[in-house]
Amino acid sequence: MQFGFQFIVTLVTLIFSVITTCLGQNIVNIIPLPAEIIERKGHLDISGRLSLFSNVADLNKGMQVLQDQLKLTSEIQLQFSNDESTSDILLLKAPELKPGQYQLDITDKKIRIRAFDAQGVFYASQTLMQLFPVGIYGNNKVLGKKISLPCLWINDYPRFEYRGMHLDVCRHFFPKEFIKKYIDYLAMHKMNFFHWHLTEDQGWRIEIKKYPKLTEIGGSRKETLIGSYNDVPHKFDQTKYSGFYTQDDIREIVSYASKRFITIVPEIEMPGHALAALAAYPELSCNEKSLEVATIWGVFEDVFCPKESTFEFLENVLTEVTELFPGPYIHIGGDECPKVRWKTCQQCQTLMKREGLKSEE
Repeated sequence: MQFGFQFIVTLVTLIFSVITTCLGQNIVNIIPLPAEIIERKGHLDISGRLSLFSNVADLNKGMQVLQDQLKLTSEIQLQFSNDESTSDILLLKAPELKPGQYQLDITDKKIRIRAFDAQGVFYASQTLMQLFPVGIYGNNKVLGKKISLPCLWINDYPRFEYRGMHLDVCRHFFPKEFIKKYIDYLAMHKMNFFHWHLTEDQGWRIEIKKYPKLTEIGGSRKETLIGSYNDVPHKFDQTKYSGFYTQDDIREIVSYASKRFITIVPEIEMPGHALAALAAYPELSCNEKSLEVATIWGVFEDVFCPKESTFEFLENVLTEVTELFPGPYIHIGGDECPKVRWKTCQQCQTLMKREGLKSEE
């Protein structure tokens, strides 16, 4: 017993010693941790105007966000230059590197960024922003005219091709400016996909020109569950809840994300989780009866009915969605779809016989 206690004390002391040593060595904290980082002695002091030279013009796109933030938060101006020898920041094309990879070299004289593409330059700029005082992420001029950066060398590249986050704006709506801030956080952490959950039982949040009732009716619910889902009876806030994004909002957000090398994946739920759409267009359901946008969470038995009018509706919706989102992916849900209505729907049963389907599954 005594031996076990001494072993634990020794182990805890050793761990604490290692942590203390590591913390003492790591002056620089960057999230996510770069693949390679070498910290050097000294600092680079920058002030006034920073000149930037690029040997390939396309690489400049990766510096736009940093340039904009410096304008907002400091007296430092980042300006492009044609003279490599006198420039403070060098952007150099490095064909031997991987897409998204960058090498950042900060000396006491200048900053060199080597990258395969503009995306790599952008990730280098995000690392630079983490090395700046935290005021760089604001909207006010709080940084002044002088900033000091630690001297270091970093080699970094994405470990995973898809690095994404999801946000459901159907149960809980978030305004356009919050979505931009969310995208800023993704960019800060070098993520490249934003999965945007835009339709649900509890609300339809994207304007579709051909079907205005999707937002006029489907964009609002009469109230929202409060307390626990297991409460008997359920409790509600008795407050109407509404919100959606216009197509102009969507375009603005897509452009904002694109400048941060983030692809948006819109989620348009089908065939389940579609109560908001069915409340707007009940003829797309099996019963074709009046329905309401859901006010509680969970899974509901009313789903899209697989008839020609439904397929036409979905094709028209997705046509507008693809025009708004230029990325390669659309998420169409497909989960949690009860088959209860299909089992008693004459149209569904006729379809099953015609297509030789053995079950509703």
